[in-house]
Amino acid sequence: MGDVVLQHIEMTPGIVGGKPHIAGHRITVQSVVIWHERMGVSADEIASDFGLSLADVYAALAYYYDHRQEIDEAILSDESYAAELRNRIPPKLSKKISG
Repeated sequence: MGDVVLQHIEMTPGIVGGKPHIAGHRITVQSVVIWHERMGVSADEIASDFGLSLADVYAALAYYYDHRQEIDEAILSDESYAAELRNRIPPKLSKKISG
């Protein structure tokens, strides 16, 4: 991984579960990837919406491409966990929550 990416990406125990995130922020690489790759949000929009530099956003994407399998597995794991939680909510509680 290049020095430039290391200036922008950190992994700190106790911060966002130790996941790679943008230095000085609690925004994970995983979140940037979901917004950009899956939701089609531009790098400019991500930077503007979250008070990041374009270099931060592109460093997160570069980190993703260097660690694609690991990040994709984390995304899939988180999606599976969320689906499991949704399935555990009792039907009456689910109706109260949704409206």
